[in-house]
Amino acid sequence: MDLITGPLDLYDYLMFLFVIIMLVAFCTLAIFILGLPGKIALQRKHPHAETVKWMGWAGFLVVIPWIHALIWAFHDSLTIDIRRFPAEERDAIEKEMARLGGATTAKPEESD
Repeated sequence: MDLITGPLDLYDYLMFLFVIIMLVAFCTLAIFILGLPGKIALQRKHPHAETVKWMGWAGFLVVIPWIHALIWAFHDSLTIDIRRFPAEERDAIEKEMARLGGATTAKPEESD
């Protein structure tokens, strides 16, 4: 049984082009959606931004971690590290945001 009965014509090539464009669009959309919780967490200066980012990417395997990461990115985490005072905690979060590439207003460190 021969599926191609003759030479390929313009419509066959257009179909191949359409399929390739749709695959690229699907992959681009998937990458954007999977990275969305991490970007939101960075934008909101979430103290657990890196964990939210990785959990969003884990949503590639199962959808539940992505949903949890999206909710967590919007949750105002009131985690306070009792080893540091509030000003030190704020500075530590600013340094973490700078390391992760988020927008920060961190001041340059003073040398002792």
